[in-house]
Amino acid sequence: MALITISGYPCSGKTRRAKQISDFIESKLNDPEYTGPQYKIVVISDHSLNISRSAYNDSRSEKPARGTLFTNLQRQISPNNIVILDAPNYIKGFRYQIYCAAREFKVRVATVFVVSTPDQCRARNEARPEGERYTADTLDNLIQRFEEPSSMVRWDSPLFTLLWTDDGIPSSDIWKAIMSGDVKPPNSGTLSITKAPTDALLNLENTTLATVSAIMSEQSSSGSYGGPMQLAITPTLTIKIMLPGRNVTLSELQRLKRQFVTVHKKAITLGTTEKGAVDWQEQSIAAKFVTYLEEHLH
Repeated sequence: MALITISGYPCSGKTRRAKQISDFIESKLNDPEYTGPQYKIVVISDHSLNISRSAYNDSRSEKPARGTLFTNLQRQISPNNIVILDAPNYIKGFRYQIYCAAREFKVRVATVFVVSTPDQCRARNEARPEGERYTADTLDNLIQRFEEPSSMVRWDSPLFTLLWTDDGIPSSDIWKAIMSGDVKPPNSGTLSITKAPTDALLNLENTTLATVSAIMSEQSSSGSYGGPMQLAITPTLTIKIMLPGRNVTLSELQRLKRQFVTVHKKAITLGTTEKGAVDWQEQSIAAKFVTYLEEHLH
């Protein structure tokens, strides 16, 4: 239903903000005046996934940690969940990946940027128990590499910035974003391509060949050229065609057949990019081929 991405320096107060947001949304869902559907609130964090602070000590361990976050995020995104991703999310490329996943699942998105000074983050880190701290070098490295969210880019929008001096959160604006904000359509690069059935190529070749044969047979038997004709493609399939007022030669029909088959063969072998289902049955192929002939025969 919605995804809220929390971003900020390590030890900047992201978890506190995530809890404030979670508590507010829960109170709104339980409000007697709220009459909409009920949603489950899911908070995903390094802590909930048992990702150690030491995972950020070097890139070899950090990459699998981000992979774990992303995998669990994909499992939880659904029309029935409001997901809050409480993690550093400091790389804009990772936030873009998250945004694309949200678009693929057709859920609303929002980004919350938790702002704190580096010195405040270092002080909070030192105050934590030994097993929950970042090393000083790791903390400084993460702060230095942090790529700040921007409302100017689509994957960080809508963006809500919370300063360390802010006691509360822009609750009504966040609620509006996740309940009535725009749902972005999936990126075309993430859509699965509809493949043609295994017998599509055979149907294409046989149906176009039968159509050409039917035209030649009808011209020969009727003794007339041009005008409307009723073609018996198969014993169970007949179709109408409007031919030009002259004799249509076999070579013309074979040339147009080759052109038609070549174009549609690419769609079969590479996967069609047409929206919606594509019908590769005999009747549909015959109708398309007849339309093609009518447009190209002069």
